[in-house]
Amino acid sequence: MHIPGIPPDILFHVGSLPVTNTAINTWLAIIIFLVIGIFIKRNISVRPGKFQNAMEFFLEKIMDLFDQVTGDRKKTMKFLPLVGSVFFFILVSNWLGLIPGTGSITLGGKVLLRPANTDLNLVAAMALTSLIASHIFGLITVGFFTYTGKFIQIKQFFLSFKKGPIAVFTAFIELFVGLLEIVSELAKALSLSFRLFGNIFAGEVLITVMASLVGLVVPVPFMLLEVLVGLIQAGVFAILTLVYLTFATAKPHTNEEHI
Repeated sequence: MHIPGIPPDILFHVGSLPVTNTAINTWLAIIIFLVIGIFIKRNISVRPGKFQNAMEFFLEKIMDLFDQVTGDRKKTMKFLPLVGSVFFFILVSNWLGLIPGTGSITLGGKVLLRPANTDLNLVAAMALTSLIASHIFGLITVGFFTYTGKFIQIKQFFLSFKKGPIAVFTAFIELFVGLLEIVSELAKALSLSFRLFGNIFAGEVLITVMASLVGLVVPVPFMLLEVLVGLIQAGVFAILTLVYLTFATAKPHTNEEHI
């Protein structure tokens, strides 16, 4: 029985670049995307076949779900390339981890295939990408000063010194709250990372232990459960990314809007 450790195993090096077992699964997922994309592009038709119908149906359902978060089909279309890619990549990566041989086939005493999302580096990179993308969209949509004003209003802070001690005290409170908002943005990346990593890593350990203790038949229900978990975790990560994007691109309410 080989219980996976938290760091992935390095299988070999390409020059100075280490290639891990999670990187193998990552590239497998990317290749699957590439093959499916090329196939759909070459076979797209005004009169779609069964496969194209299935893909269009699935895409339409996803867009309807995204519309419930954004409240606007235009925003959904704007965010779909990023959020949709994140969703499908995580989903395929999770399901690839259920292929027989994953976690058991070894190369030089090291596991050859390991679910990509059990690599904390990968999920942290995806979380940071989602978070940074939300800020970029926010800056582009509402403007630099308006967007940064959601966190710290520098201009109002300096103007408060001309308005008396109460205004200065209020400005310092707002500055402190703004700093807390910045910390909360970093917490979002940690939350996204550890939620996905923890669930997928725990599932991999569970299946490995069950397969080692009771053979091939008993772990099947746990593998079916992991199919559902993989779908749910992909959906949670994608929806949270979409929520961050939606809030970041929402224009802040001003006092004039409530008058």
